Amino acid sequence: MSNIVRIILSSLLLIGTVVLFWFGHWGLGILGILFTILAWVTVFFNENMLLAQWFLRKENMPKAEAWLKRITNYEKQLISAQHGYYHMLLGIIESQRAPLQSEKFFKKALTLGLHMDHNIALAKLSLAGVAMAKRNKREAEKLLAEAKKADKNKLLADQIKMMKDQMSMMDKQQFRYSR
Repeated sequence: MSNIVRIILSSLLLIGTVVLFWFGHWGLGILGILFTILAWVTVFFNENMLLAQWFLRKENMPKAEAWLKRITNYEKQLISAQHGYYHMLLGIIESQRAPLQSEKFFKKALTLGLHMDHNIALAKLSLAGVAMAKRNKREAEKLLAEAKKADKNKLLADQIKMMKDQMSMMDKQQFRYSR
């Protein structure tokens, strides 16, 4: 359903809710407010992405992927602010299957724009993990530093520290093998 249709539907619900209150139907008016709010939320947040995020939190990757696949043309179905988040969700799902293949999704998400700092940090941390898997230490260190800088609320501090520890272990192993 396009956003124009959603806006029209939301406006009609709002008018209907006002009419219900006008004629004294308070119970139905309150229910109308809830439906109006739900309709307005779907204008700004695509319901398929919301459900995909829900299933990602529940660690149910197949269902999350199924909900994301319902978005057939993200450029038309999503507002421009959601394009980056769509690719980030695809990257998270792909990183569970084939971590090296998820790189293109995270790069595209950063290119299209993520508005929250912790999401930028998550994308850069994931890219650092891919760079580390490719044995590109310099790129991984750069991305880890950028992720640490973007993680202002320290939500990913443990993961960043763990990845730095893994990089130092990798350096020690390379040193042992080079002798």
